Amino acid sequence: WAPYPSAKRGQIHELPTTGVERNQLESAATALTTLPEGKKFLNKATRLIADRHDMVFGRNALDWGMAENLAYATLLQDGFNVRISGEDVERGTFSHRHAVLKLEDSEEEYIPMNSVPGKKGRFAIYNSHLSEYAVLGFDYGYAMASPETLVIWEAQFGDFANGAQIIIDQFISAAEDKWKTQNGLVMLLPHGYEGQGAEHSSARLERFLQLCAEDNMAVCNPTTPANHFHLLRRSMHWSFRKPLVVMSPKSLLRHPKAQSLGAEFVEGSFRTVIDDDKADPKAVRNVWLCHGKFFHILDAKRQELDHPCFDVR
Repeated sequence: WAPYPSAKRGQIHELPTTGVERNQLESAATALTTLPEGKKFLNKATRLIADRHDMVFGRNALDWGMAENLAYATLLQDGFNVRISGEDVERGTFSHRHAVLKLEDSEEEYIPMNSVPGKKGRFAIYNSHLSEYAVLGFDYGYAMASPETLVIWEAQFGDFANGAQIIIDQFISAAEDKWKTQNGLVMLLPHGYEGQGAEHSSARLERFLQLCAEDNMAVCNPTTPANHFHLLRRSMHWSFRKPLVVMSPKSLLRHPKAQSLGAEFVEGSFRTVIDDDKADPKAVRNVWLCHGKFFHILDAKRQELDHPCFDVR
């Protein structure tokens, strides 16, 4: 831990440059969207990989799954390790990741991430048991022993973090204050607010916000794929380590408006505020701050009203 001094007050708000060179991005994208010849994959997987190739090299519109995989791939090129565990993480709860592909006739596994050129780090991804308390506790310890590894625990649904609440309360939120120990564990909490009922709809954002104090951790609900890319990379390019809780989306995974240009991955860093370029600044009378799917809901309503700004009454 010698290279990682504890963050000073306010340092968590620093925004390190997390964009990557275009040739690095394209080399990673090529590896992630090229299947080995002579092997028969499921037709659905083949179409998915071909579509991801077109996202980068054709229509220049990257979705959430591609952005997330590029974050991992470029971190591996930067020399960091990536470890992901949780229920159904190889595919992703809502089928957006597909980090492990299987052959149709033999169940042989192929992991595109292992083919990324210039990869210096190790990629490991494991579907784990429905035992959140045990698995999250193990990964917390792994992150404590390996600050050069992006350690991610993903709940199958965000509500499933309930089973690991003790780890969250006693360690993730408070260990740095109690024992002066840093930890860079990332929790991805898939949620939806799509009306699916108990334990399949909400990651309980309010609980994690209530645990925030004195820069102890970051809690985020990204709105665009590119910002999610920069958010994950920021965790490793900080000079310190802080826990990160991400409200992973459902509807935005395939939302036609939740796409990012390739240039957004090459330039800049995580954006704390994304300006609304559709509104006329001279006509603005009210400013609404929102995040995640809520922006896209409001934007759809604005288009329905055919007005650049809402008439707030």
